[in-house]
Amino acid sequence: MAIEVEASAPPRPVLELRRVVKSFGPVVALRSGSLILERGSIHALIGENGAGKSTLVKIVAGLYRRDAGDLLLDGESVDFSSTAQSKAAGIAVIYQEPTLFPDLSVTENIFMGRQPVTRLGRIDRRAMREEAQEIFGRLGVALDPDRVTEGLSIADQQIIEIAKAISLDARVLIMDEPTAALSGVEVERLFAVARSLRDEGRALLFISHRFDEVFALCDTVTVMRDGSYVDTTPIADTTVDDLVRQMVGRDVTELYPKLAADIGDVVLEVEGITRAGVFRDVSFSVRAGEIVGLAGLVGAGRSEVARAIFGVDAYESGSVRVNGEALPKGRPRTSTSRGIALVPEDRRRQGLVLDDGVSRNLTLAIRSKLARWGLVWTRSENEAAQVWASRLEVKTSALDAQASTLSGGNQQKVVLGKWLATEPRVLIVDEPTRGIDVGTKAEVHRLLSRLAQQGIAILMISSELPEVLGMADRVLVMREGRLTGEFPRDQATPEAIMHAATTVTEAVR
Repeated sequence: MAIEVEASAPPRPVLELRRVVKSFGPVVALRSGSLILERGSIHALIGENGAGKSTLVKIVAGLYRRDAGDLLLDGESVDFSSTAQSKAAGIAVIYQEPTLFPDLSVTENIFMGRQPVTRLGRIDRRAMREEAQEIFGRLGVALDPDRVTEGLSIADQQIIEIAKAISLDARVLIMDEPTAALSGVEVERLFAVARSLRDEGRALLFISHRFDEVFALCDTVTVMRDGSYVDTTPIADTTVDDLVRQMVGRDVTELYPKLAADIGDVVLEVEGITRAGVFRDVSFSVRAGEIVGLAGLVGAGRSEVARAIFGVDAYESGSVRVNGEALPKGRPRTSTSRGIALVPEDRRRQGLVLDDGVSRNLTLAIRSKLARWGLVWTRSENEAAQVWASRLEVKTSALDAQASTLSGGNQQKVVLGKWLATEPRVLIVDEPTRGIDVGTKAEVHRLLSRLAQQGIAILMISSELPEVLGMADRVLVMREGRLTGEFPRDQATPEAIMHAATTVTEAVR
């Protein structure tokens, strides 16, 4: 008699979300969030800013509680009311900017709050150190367990967070924009660590706006749009164009819409500015209607030069002129009155007052113009803010909504609007599209191109080489605080720029 063997059921996903909903008052942040994570896989989650990715992750991490829908772990329904519950269930989130205790050692940070003890009740530092060393060995990275974390790179801090997750035996690791502040070498190391975790059978969720990284690292990709699930596809069965259409609901045919502009006279002239140990003998000019790209590796001194020009940071020698007139050192207010605007690299820390409303942020740089008898009336503030909120299509529930509630792309638009309201002659933009989605990138690029058409001189600092090549009329390259290359648009190639950024050459004068 034949024995019937029941076919084994397919393994359950380690984590599953089904039609999850989350609202904040009248604002629906997540309409229908769905996701399936399998063991031994790296799964990408992509979408425009405001698509609901962060809200979904915060529900999984225990920061938010869902309003509706299902959250399953190993097939069992769970409802985390705290981050501690999520961590105890084996879920770890690695954020773009880790939060470690700077005055404690690497090992102490890994085991914070759960240090092993000896039979005498003392902290077993030897056991902690040995386990930390063993984890780093498995990950294939060389980190000194006894080193104080202050001064470590963002990349090393992320490795410490990953080591902490492994020490907790996390089954699910969520990496939220982990490569935004990393160099190419650091990205490769992070990818090697991610693949080793996948090979151990862990499930990884990788959130990124960088398609090259998604295709290089991930097995599967889920797309979200407007707070809802769109599709899940094996990486091998899709293309960048397919994903962009799903993300934005339309074709983004021109990511770098460079419009023809008349190049006029020199507006900004920088001559030999030097700050000891930071940058040396930097000279260049920017003309009306021209977009000059400033390229180079992280740490080359590009942002420091921009801050010195605007007056935020000091410099010891050299000069800056606007329309031929010398600009005093260290006076941002004077720079603004002379027609210079600086959109900083870090919009959250340097560009916005996050607890203030959209209206207040949009008018911060022109409040003296709006004041009547020393007072700024709410009506005049809102009227001025509405102009730029409409022009830049800022998506917000209300002008008095806190800037912290906006997506990254809309926060960037608010910072741009704040400075465009000053009607600048020179616009310095530092990493104008960092951390924003492809659709908003195209909008920002189109805006910069239109501003150049209007005769504004633009200095654009960017670590994204395609952005520099796509938008700049001329490219300057910095290495270790000095200008090492200058290329007109038709001679600016990836090879030429990277050579100037990495090779010791005679400084450009």
